[in-house]
Amino acid sequence: MPVLKLFAGRSNPRLAEKIAKRIGQSLGECQIRNFSDGEIWVKYSENIRGSDLFIIQSTNPPAENLMELLIMVDAARRASARKITAVIPYFGYARQDRKDQPRVAITAKLVAKLLTAAGIDRVITMDLHAPQIQGFFDIPLDHLYSSAVYISFFLKKRIPNLTVVSPDVGGIKMARAFAQRLSADLIMIDKRRPKPNKAEVMNIIGEVKGRNILIVDDMIDTGGTFCGATEALKNAGARKIYGACTHPLLSGRAQERIGRSAISKLYVTDSIALNSKCEEAEKFEVLTVADIFAEAIMRGFKNQSISSLFDIDKG
Repeated sequence: MPVLKLFAGRSNPRLAEKIAKRIGQSLGECQIRNFSDGEIWVKYSENIRGSDLFIIQSTNPPAENLMELLIMVDAARRASARKITAVIPYFGYARQDRKDQPRVAITAKLVAKLLTAAGIDRVITMDLHAPQIQGFFDIPLDHLYSSAVYISFFLKKRIPNLTVVSPDVGGIKMARAFAQRLSADLIMIDKRRPKPNKAEVMNIIGEVKGRNILIVDDMIDTGGTFCGATEALKNAGARKIYGACTHPLLSGRAQERIGRSAISKLYVTDSIALNSKCEEAEKFEVLTVADIFAEAIMRGFKNQSISSLFDIDKG
């Protein structure tokens, strides 16, 4: 029977260690270093011939994280690994999933082609920004949902008079799944985006006054959309406002914006490695997704169904 081996790139070593611990084995030894000009060099320090390899690496910026994953896959293929699964907690470039204007790239499709060409046999990822990206791959892809972690967490908190909010139209399905499972009301924010990383709240669709609010989204980048929604909800009479975000990119002044906002607490997952200042900030709390990824890896290794891990909206 093939042997399961776990390896990790350098994008999120803490999550990789947690996943390995829950599986009950150590991460494999792999040397990864940069030459003085920045080129990445990879060497597996142990025999991986005939093994089922799982490489844990998020592909958030900088682009070296993606390049590092590609090189790790190529090295594993040339070392005769039997099967290679890329475990990508955060799939970068997912926002570039279509031609929304002339002469632009569909970069999400390009990344899918690069990963497939490198020699990956299967992908495990979580909360793609656009679920249809699954169709960009000609190999199996297992799409996990952070709601499997968040729903049980918020059920235990028992927040009264709870209303779930989608910060835009694209997130309405995710918000509806939360609202159904938490027996909460659902409202939506209508916004327009005059240019990338810039959003303006136009209308709030639903009753806000006197309600406790939970804003759910797959990612927070600059924090502009999230903080704009928080301000609009507070002005509309919301009581306490909470946030649940899968992928905390938090670029630029996002952490500062969130710190000044009316949010009571922002819950994020560890799909992306946070800096120590953010982890220690009063308004942030990190929930781990190590359990769900560990379970998906073990079921994939044993050729078992992982459909029970798909916490999807059946409504």
